[in-house]
Amino acid sequence: MAITYLEAIREAQSKALAENESVYIYGQDVAEFGGAFKATKGLAEKFPGRVIDSPISEDAMIGSAIGAAIEGMRPIVEMQFADFSSIAFNQIINQAATHFWRTGVPCPITVRLPSGGTEGSGPFHSQSMESIYAHYPGIIVMTPATVEDAYTMLLEAIEIDDPVIFCEHKFLYYHLKADKLPTENLPVGKARIARAGRHATVVANSAMVHEALKSARELAEQGWEIEVVDLRTAKPIDTDTILASIARTGRLLCVCEGFPWGGLNAEVVSRVVAEGFHLLDAPPQRLNSKDTPIPYHPNLWKAHRPTHQSISAATRDLLSL
Repeated sequence: MAITYLEAIREAQSKALAENESVYIYGQDVAEFGGAFKATKGLAEKFPGRVIDSPISEDAMIGSAIGAAIEGMRPIVEMQFADFSSIAFNQIINQAATHFWRTGVPCPITVRLPSGGTEGSGPFHSQSMESIYAHYPGIIVMTPATVEDAYTMLLEAIEIDDPVIFCEHKFLYYHLKADKLPTENLPVGKARIARAGRHATVVANSAMVHEALKSARELAEQGWEIEVVDLRTAKPIDTDTILASIARTGRLLCVCEGFPWGGLNAEVVSRVVAEGFHLLDAPPQRLNSKDTPIPYHPNLWKAHRPTHQSISAATRDLLSL
């Protein structure tokens, strides 16, 4: 039976709880209700006392988790939406991210952020915040784009001694399925060649990987072979894999769902220009969501974020340079 992206996240948490008594889950409505998206459904019954409902205070949730982590626990904190993590921003960047460097004591917390847009979610429940957290030293930022990575990367996140921001895309929860859970995976910080090509490289992450792959299939019908690179992690970035791809293709388009100003793809383009300028046959390009708050209306939302159509158009422009 096929397993969804959301079910993979639930299974990873179940496995972690079963194998390590220091792991627990904390968040709003995660126990009896099973979480806003049911990512913890059934886990409170299976692991009594270790799936705990929190007060409606993201600041208190992270503060509690930091205290537990430095005493030897490995908390998984679920934010109902990535956007709400901004309330705990001080705790994440000024406490969790710096704790080891100030004290020598690790702070192994995993913060799950249901990220990205869906139809009708609007400006307060749709943001992609990976570039914000990637800005700060001491934090690992994961953006799994597949069922397999949702499972294995979450298990890795829980075992890592550094704080991890785990950006799971809400649009992928039920749209992605796999035949089974994996037993092997790429290491943290290693990008994946999702599709091989030779005419241009499209670097993407999270849900944008699937838009890029759909675009690549469309462009293949026109004779263009587009290579798609799945970043997998926003921090660290696997610059070597990106540069190796551009060495094969000579062109770069970087696609991310976040806002353009200071976005993740701005960092990718900057690294490519600094370290691989000699590999480029055309100026590198980037494609983001529009630089406005995210709209509610489904048609406006579809026009706001990158899609396979806008990626195809941007890639054709790149190929013409």
